[in-house]
Amino acid sequence: MTRRTGGDPERGSLSAETVLLAPVFLLFLLFLVGAGRIVEAQGEVNGAARDAARAASVERTRSEAESAADEAAKASLSGQCEPDVSLTGTDWKAGGQVKVTVTCSLDLEFLGFGAAKEMRGDAVAPLEQLRRVER
Repeated sequence: MTRRTGGDPERGSLSAETVLLAPVFLLFLLFLVGAGRIVEAQGEVNGAARDAARAASVERTRSEAESAADEAAKASLSGQCEPDVSLTGTDWKAGGQVKVTVTCSLDLEFLGFGAAKEMRGDAVAPLEQLRRVER
């Protein structure tokens, strides 16, 4: 048997590099997908806060505004979580504004890794000059 000498010492290194880097690349892709899900969930909660602020801004009284904001946030998140809606604002008169904060614990389960993350969204809307009239 003759032993081969003088061959290419780099032979097979590409497949070794591929085997070592493939899991790292896969973990990076999974991280990107998970981060995208968090960004999407934050956008959903921000949208619910915006919808709730708009619904509250057209009501005549604070109690009606709280009810309308709660209904709008629940409709916007449509069963993803049970939102907690809080209102703050100036005097309830024309020219004022209402600030709505929506907090929600969303289940961000991804590939069997379940994690609930509390998301918070804020929105401000001016109170409508010509709000709903009482009937």
